[in-house]
Amino acid sequence: MRRLTFSTIACWVASFLLVGCNSGEPVSHPTTPADAVKTNTNRDKPRPFARLFIQDLDNCTLRWATVRYDDKTNQWSCDAWSSVTGFPQLDAKRQKLVQMDVIDHLLLVGVRDDADGTFQSGWVLVDTGVRYIDHGDHGHWNFRRTPEVWDQRLDDQQGNPAHLYVYNNKFFLANDRRNGYTRIDPARYEKAKDGTIRKDNPRFIVGGGNHITLAVVDDKVGYSCWIDGGGPNKGRVDVTPIRDQSVCEPAYSFHLPHGGIHGATTCAGKVFFAPAAGICWVHADLKVDGKDHKPQVHHIDLGQEQEKPRRTGAFTTHKHYVLFTTGKADQAALAILDAKADQPQPWFVPLPVPAGTQPVTPILADTAYGPLYAFVFCDKVKPVDNIQEVLHVIDLDPDRNGRLDDAKLIKTITVGGSAVEGHFGHHDLAFDSERQYGFFTNPADKTIAVLSLKTLEVVATFPFEGKPTALCVVGSRETDD
Repeated sequence: MRRLTFSTIACWVASFLLVGCNSGEPVSHPTTPADAVKTNTNRDKPRPFARLFIQDLDNCTLRWATVRYDDKTNQWSCDAWSSVTGFPQLDAKRQKLVQMDVIDHLLLVGVRDDADGTFQSGWVLVDTGVRYIDHGDHGHWNFRRTPEVWDQRLDDQQGNPAHLYVYNNKFFLANDRRNGYTRIDPARYEKAKDGTIRKDNPRFIVGGGNHITLAVVDDKVGYSCWIDGGGPNKGRVDVTPIRDQSVCEPAYSFHLPHGGIHGATTCAGKVFFAPAAGICWVHADLKVDGKDHKPQVHHIDLGQEQEKPRRTGAFTTHKHYVLFTTGKADQAALAILDAKADQPQPWFVPLPVPAGTQPVTPILADTAYGPLYAFVFCDKVKPVDNIQEVLHVIDLDPDRNGRLDDAKLIKTITVGGSAVEGHFGHHDLAFDSERQYGFFTNPADKTIAVLSLKTLEVVATFPFEGKPTALCVVGSRETDD
């Protein structure tokens, strides 16, 4: 490198002063060409804040983009939406992406067809490209890898999955038409330096039928349900030990007093079910040592609505609490019960429901700022003029004592439109890994909104190429090592 002497610098300064003073004109600077702005590299952009994966309902595909936040300007930006490398080309007229979830850096999404699984159904496992680098006393997020498919099963033998669950850091995907479910362990996947991928050997577990909901306790036993509202499988629950063998068979079955089961979860040593009337629960059987075992089934009455029993369709858990929505119109509420109680009984937070909408399953966020929130969308279910869809925010523990008995509605946020068609087209909401911001989809508006978990205000909105529905968010603010 050429070194500059003091005399050389002095000459430059003198020349600058002479030109500037004598001309009377300000010193001009070259402008950046417009096309140069478009071709900025990632080094010129703000640091990544999170990576979003969003289902495009119109095109039956999965798209991703990195979202960025500029600390200097307080501005959000979103990279161009991209396809996942290796993601299969699906038939948008005959197939749908169903539930998806993330464990560590791996995302699993189910695929369903219109022919009970005889066309092509199954699942796709995606490496999100995001890593948390743990240094013991601290860590940081890394977004340097490009998302790509690591594994998949798509054929006419996968049983047309709908529901996906995560229990004990394992994926459990219900194979409805095979009357069972698949256990996939993301910890068994690893990519070597030469590019080869070590894969799990997913296990098929027999149990449940038609439209399966399930709970898996401690990765030892699965409770899988039949949705039948009548006949011999009405209210049926199959109990299957999870063992290291290619196929696991049910040890025994029992029946709830009501059929139409469309929800199951486990919490505090109990298993909860959502039949057509109220809630049922049993104590979890971790030994599964007898085919003649008949568990005592407990029933929780949720009351009546329009001369029909109130019910729910899905659960969310937090520590030893189970949460769900129930009721419609002026009887809609968020319900909370303490699973540790000997005889759990729910308490309710009333939810105002705009005409033509219905509350969906609560989504929880234990925020970086202290509050524990439940978020409940009211999505359009009926054609109503000037319909207004909303997102309710419930503070689950206002006095921060760890109990949720003082939960209350604190805010209602107006959101864009949903595009509900059966199980598809709902709003969805997910959070960065450090729970500082939420990101939610507005399917009908084709936008993604950014929600501050500190102020509960929408701080940015991004357009989406397609119809955004379900989403996953991976990682959080990238920092220096």
